[in-house]
Amino acid sequence: MIFAIICTDMEGALDTRKANREKHLEYLGSIGSALKGAGPFIDAYGKPNGSMLIVEMADQQRAEQFAANDPYALAGLFSSVEIRPWNWLLANPYQGQMGDQ
Repeated sequence: MIFAIICTDMEGALDTRKANREKHLEYLGSIGSALKGAGPFIDAYGKPNGSMLIVEMADQQRAEQFAANDPYALAGLFSSVEIRPWNWLLANPYQGQMGDQ
């Protein structure tokens, strides 16, 4: 199942984000092809202020565990994290490879 993990940074936490970026990227890389997409949200000045991850996980619990163990989450970067099942309907390069869509 595909999940969108939508994270909002704590106010004024850019230094926390920068300090944990390499660990975060390594963590994302650790799930290989289960990572379907990722990137930061940005503010009006082009500075990151949140994250969105698109991941394939067995179920909601696994997606929640994955999000909770992200180095950004462990460092206290996020003020909120929302995890929602997502049906990747359009422009899906994996169409037909991930089961029922």
